[in-house]
Amino acid sequence: MPRKQYQTTRSELTNSIDHTLLKPEATSVDILHVCEQAITYQFISLCINPCYVSLAQEYLAGTPVKIASVVGFPLGAQTSRIKALEAQEALQKGAREIDMVMHLGAMKSGEYALVEKDIRTIARICHKEGGLLKVIIETCLLTLEEKRKACGLCVDADADMVKTSTGFGTAGATLEDVRLMHDLLSPHGLGVKAAGGIKTLADALAMLAAGATRIGTSSGVAIVKEFQTEDKRYTV
Repeated sequence: MPRKQYQTTRSELTNSIDHTLLKPEATSVDILHVCEQAITYQFISLCINPCYVSLAQEYLAGTPVKIASVVGFPLGAQTSRIKALEAQEALQKGAREIDMVMHLGAMKSGEYALVEKDIRTIARICHKEGGLLKVIIETCLLTLEEKRKACGLCVDADADMVKTSTGFGTAGATLEDVRLMHDLLSPHGLGVKAAGGIKTLADALAMLAAGATRIGTSSGVAIVKEFQTEDKRYTV
């Protein structure tokens, strides 16, 4: 099959990046630093742990950078009620996007009704508050059929995007998974967020070419700096 050219602009690239800091040891000083980076490099959002949403909201107020926060992170093992409370509080404090970890144990157990209900509960809360929901399915822990089923449940539960990975699992995003998810989700209007192990410009552009609509990475600054010195065309 012939290679194709994937072409983008700097603004299109930065508008696809969720600048991310989810390390458990992150301090308030670290959060303020990534807030400043998000403003400087015009990333579409900053993805942080719930305890820092208020701090980030104060710093980012009046800027176009949206705050994304995680729910049920990183295991997805909390009850629906706790996930709902976590999402509600993050949204009320200023988050506009929620990255929720799917109930992975229920998914592996074939308890699909429980998985769908879990997602739908958070989707309703997000949409009521004018936010959007990304569901992390942790692809490295799923079989091919489970990935297909998980994407279908996200569609049925009214999620907005499906995300490959937490970054804390055994592996991150792969091109094969992003292509699969794009093929399954795009006909229903859902986006794909590729996350986990995306550290270079080549990584990011390959994921976008494969169908990702968002890139979750803690290496956003390095990626954009690399782009500034490269041709705006990449062969995939």
